[in-house]
Amino acid sequence: MKLLRTFGLLLFIGGVGYSQDIKPIEIDSTSHWESKNTLSFDLSEIAFVNWNAGGVSSVSGLAKGIFFRKYEKEQLKWSSELILRYGMNKQDGIEWRKTDDALQFNSTFGYRTDTISHWYYSAKLNFNTQFTSGYNYPNTTLPISRPFAPAYTFLGVGAEYSNKPKKVNFYLSPLTLKNTLVLDQRLANQGAFGVTKAVYDPVTGEILKRGSQSRTELGILVTGHHKHELWKNITLEDRLSLYTDYLNKFGNVDIDWQMQMDFVVNEYVKASIGTNIIYDDDIKAKEERGGEQITVGPKVQLKQILGIGVVYNFK
Repeated sequence: MKLLRTFGLLLFIGGVGYSQDIKPIEIDSTSHWESKNTLSFDLSEIAFVNWNAGGVSSVSGLAKGIFFRKYEKEQLKWSSELILRYGMNKQDGIEWRKTDDALQFNSTFGYRTDTISHWYYSAKLNFNTQFTSGYNYPNTTLPISRPFAPAYTFLGVGAEYSNKPKKVNFYLSPLTLKNTLVLDQRLANQGAFGVTKAVYDPVTGEILKRGSQSRTELGILVTGHHKHELWKNITLEDRLSLYTDYLNKFGNVDIDWQMQMDFVVNEYVKASIGTNIIYDDDIKAKEERGGEQITVGPKVQLKQILGIGVVYNFK
């Protein structure tokens, strides 16, 4: 008993001595940086065992990461965003197939004449590509896209309207360079994604001039971003990008419209419904005919996603 009292006294003295060395966490309230990181994983699964109505068992997963940084001080503002997505699906009797694949980086630097205006003179950089090869299933021998085939870069100057309280962002650039990379020679030779295709000898079929692996355009870029809460714990987010080239079919607009509705269950669980509509006159669709891939004209591309998963936010 005496030993226990002695041990308790030592713990108390040691605790007092240790607590004297603890310093409060210092928070830099003068920092002009804002950061937010979000990691999430959506999982869906369906299984059938002796199910009379029939069906195919499947499992799907989608991993997402969004990393945001913003520096804002008086008339200056610089914001950057990195978006990563990758999804896979597996069905009985069928190999794993890719359902989503994106690597996007957006950065905007702006300057305004006073601290009240929502308008900025801005320069914007956008970059988009993918992580792995894409296929026109069930054909998995010839990829129809690969990392950096394509990759798109937009670089331009213009004016940006940014209203933080209303979560509205609008950007207009009358001078934007669009560069398309196709760093796969087979796809470049086909003239995929709008690059100049290869020149072949009409008799022997040999390549006289290889296809170009890049294409540069100059045009008008308009982007918009809006996020608002429809009802409690239900948020709608829109991202719209419109681009037209001055020299090549001016008025033929490339469209990229993403819309997502999030249903927040709690801090770590969220359900979401999303759609993505793309139209680009330079992207020719491919179809499987008689065991061969045939290139056809451009088509409206539509992707729809429904999922529920876990979310982790940190700074």
